[in-house]
Amino acid sequence: MDFSDFFRQHNADLVSLQENIDTSTPSGRLFYNMVAVMAQWEREEISDRVKASVAIRAKLGKPLNGKAPFGYVWKDKKLQPHLEEGPVRKLMYELFSEHQRKKTVARLLNERGYRTRGGSRFTDTSVDRLIRDTTAKGVLRANFTRRVGHNKPWALKPEHDWVLSDIEPIISAELWEKCNSLLESRRTTQQRPTRRVAHLFAGLTFCECGTKMYVPSNSPKYICTACRNKIPEIDLEGIFLDELKSYLLSPEKVGKYLSDANAIIGDKSAQLETLQKELQKAVREAERIYQLYMAEGLTPQQFKELYNPNDIRKKQLEAEMPRLQAEIDLLKIDGLSSEYIASEAKDLNACWPSMSYQERRSMIESLVKKITIGKDEIDISLCYLPSFKEMTNGQRTL
Repeated sequence: MDFSDFFRQHNADLVSLQENIDTSTPSGRLFYNMVAVMAQWEREEISDRVKASVAIRAKLGKPLNGKAPFGYVWKDKKLQPHLEEGPVRKLMYELFSEHQRKKTVARLLNERGYRTRGGSRFTDTSVDRLIRDTTAKGVLRANFTRRVGHNKPWALKPEHDWVLSDIEPIISAELWEKCNSLLESRRTTQQRPTRRVAHLFAGLTFCECGTKMYVPSNSPKYICTACRNKIPEIDLEGIFLDELKSYLLSPEKVGKYLSDANAIIGDKSAQLETLQKELQKAVREAERIYQLYMAEGLTPQQFKELYNPNDIRKKQLEAEMPRLQAEIDLLKIDGLSSEYIASEAKDLNACWPSMSYQERRSMIESLVKKITIGKDEIDISLCYLPSFKEMTNGQRTL
């Protein structure tokens, strides 16, 4: 149809000997228009059939198009965690939960020698996209985007068109929600990450009237500005330690602790295996570049541009592997038993002063939901038992 309009605008005719088309005659123009209309109809029919099949394939959990998300791989038409990328994807969430800064997470991943699937360095944009992706918590979204025009970004479809499938998760739903809640709050409020707080329980301590309690510069106490309720910092810290110690001695919590400890060791072992494979790739790439240079396939400048980034990454991997191996060895050396945990819980008061401020604050942020200060009682709402990693971090300072 476009060709027909073009020829007509330029007072020209189309003659095709193979198809017996001659638009210089009325019958030829009729036949040509009929063929063009049928072709347009068939094209639109094919488009509709393809669109209809997308939703069906999505509901069946089959791949639609594109590559699997970072950390996953399509195997037997099912999305499964990637043995090498999965631990890196999980580490990304853990680092963001700890540091709460996308650029910091990208920098730490790059410094440890990790790279994207394409070999590029991680950026705050790639970290943001991967953290928001629901596949990590075991939910695969399909048929949720559409093209809005040529050279234009994708747009989200209405949620009733989305197809959600359960897959094997890489992280817990709680960790995913924690990271995404932080990202969403910053997006809606347009606030930059705040500076580190100066007091251990800042932002978590509330008066029974509902007002947040802060420590003014002229007093070592958490004070409610509404009703003047107050509690000394040192008293609140002692009460927290007593509550945490009794929490650690719970048999149910100890059982979960041991399970989490073994999972931490498994995760770090998977990370180490990924680093070992990445180092082998970097060594092979360095050898390939060198051989290409020796065969005069590269100029000295080209050799330098290709070899130097790969050499930097190789050194990063070589530096990260002993550090990670040392963490694994430390975790294995520490006795994993209920008696050991009970002993550590009883010695918590002795360990606490030796921990750095940041280690204590990180443990409090991970454990405490809310502290409510009343006139006659204090309510401390704990989230969960500290992870094995958090506990061993504290032991390292002794």
